[in-house]
Amino acid sequence: MRASPIALLLPGQGFQHVGMAVELYRREPRFTAVADEFLHALGAWGAEVRRTWLGRVDGAPADRGVTAQPLLFLIGYGIGEALAARGVRPAVLVGHSVGELAAATLAGVFSPAAAARILAARCAALSQAPAGGMLAVAGAPEPVLERVRAGDGCAGVALGAHNGPAQTVLAGPEPALTAAERHLRDEGLTARRVRALEPWHAPAMRRAADRFCAAVADEVLSPPRIPIVSTRTGRPVSEREAVRPDFWAEQMALPVQFWPALCTVLDGAAHTVVDAAPAGALATLARRHPSVRAGHSPVVPLLAPASREPWPVWTAAVDQLGGSVAQPAS
Repeated sequence: MRASPIALLLPGQGFQHVGMAVELYRREPRFTAVADEFLHALGAWGAEVRRTWLGRVDGAPADRGVTAQPLLFLIGYGIGEALAARGVRPAVLVGHSVGELAAATLAGVFSPAAAARILAARCAALSQAPAGGMLAVAGAPEPVLERVRAGDGCAGVALGAHNGPAQTVLAGPEPALTAAERHLRDEGLTARRVRALEPWHAPAMRRAADRFCAAVADEVLSPPRIPIVSTRTGRPVSEREAVRPDFWAEQMALPVQFWPALCTVLDGAAHTVVDAAPAGALATLARRHPSVRAGHSPVVPLLAPASREPWPVWTAAVDQLGGSVAQPAS
């Protein structure tokens, strides 16, 4: 049984795969209801996203933003709702990339109906984004960026995410990103592609962010009912920020400050860190924090890696968090 407040981490672009959390869709009633409502609100596009998610389209890509973004939102929002239905309620929310929109919806900034329209607008705005991608590099942001700036043909490649003390993600358009990847490997750094086909959180997404902002401005926004620590700023979202459309839209073109946000949560007090990302991807990042390493802040992944049965992992986590495990499956 946990004693510390829960910090719920919600996944973003790069963590997705076909079939993620599908066992919850089959067996967790509240998750199923949320997923069906959200995908139905997306219309024919939602039906296509569902088919890809459930693996009913051979070879369908889950890495394109128009598929990955709604699925990742669905996973984060659906898990948050499923936990609440079992009596597990977070004290603070931290969303990585599009996970921040799931956090905002769980906190009541957006209504579920508005969230579906916002996700549709976010994906429509990708028509303004160039071809590109993201690159995970072993190293701290500033030294990595210094090396990129020294490389030939790397203009436009920028910080996409700060995921840990030595975990940097670069983002940028092609062919600059390929040039940066080659240059960093020549310099002896470990670099691997992230599962993204757009330059998320780089300046190259500015036109897409501007178009997205116009759509968010059409929605009614409310102050959060649950505290959110923003991965745009690395600090708590204020009531004033929460009702500004540009606050949520511009993060498409700004780096994800996941590590600073996590430090804001854990430096102040111990928390139980609950990870909603597929295969415990955010838990892996969180385990680098001193509070976790010292045993003050336990980490609880909710979604199993491929080597483990997913339903027992989920129910054991719910039990560890003090939630009801007696809720009937459907």
